[in-house]
Amino acid sequence: MSAEAPTDTVSADPAAAPAPAAGAGRRTLGVMLLLTVLGAVLVLTAAGRVWAEGMAGTLEVSVTGGRISELPAGLALVALAAAVAVFAVRGTGRLAVGALTVLAGLGAAATAAAGAGDTAALDAEAARKLALTGSAATGIGHTAWPWVALLGGLLLALAGLLTVRYGRGWPAMGSRYEAPTGQAPAKRRAAAADNTPADLWKALDRGEDPTAG
Repeated sequence: MSAEAPTDTVSADPAAAPAPAAGAGRRTLGVMLLLTVLGAVLVLTAAGRVWAEGMAGTLEVSVTGGRISELPAGLALVALAAAVAVFAVRGTGRLAVGALTVLAGLGAAATAAAGAGDTAALDAEAARKLALTGSAATGIGHTAWPWVALLGGLLLALAGLLTVRYGRGWPAMGSRYEAPTGQAPAKRRAAAADNTPADLWKALDRGEDPTAG
């Protein structure tokens, strides 16, 4: 009489296998959104602050980052738009969006660094206040705000690098973010427009998947 030895069978749950990868994808997506929002806030805030100040005769003169160069703020807005575009494209499209974000971030950082020592805008302001062409400001001083903008630009570039490196594995746009079809197209279009990178980050922070249909 022979008895068959019991054999252990291990059944793999096919649905459980992708879970770690999906979780890692959401984490890197969340980090990208956080870096984008933080970087853009730093650049846009710094652009509205005084970068250089001095004297025009007996008058105090100062100029903001936006007066010195409009590029840092403009490029920060480009990076924000690119972060939203990540949810509308897939595959190589995300590589292109990531590369655009890298270039926008580096451009914002470079122009902020160039504006840190700029005096042309301050001289122009001095000439305007004195109503004398060719007047130059004296006692010129520079603030730390250009370097805040530079840091913001670097964070945007880092967000772009994350998109290039991990973007292909991120979830695609869910049905509630896709082009509206069927009933109530206006409502769906408005809902898609309202989803900013900050909203998407908050959803991830609550444990929700902002790309779910």
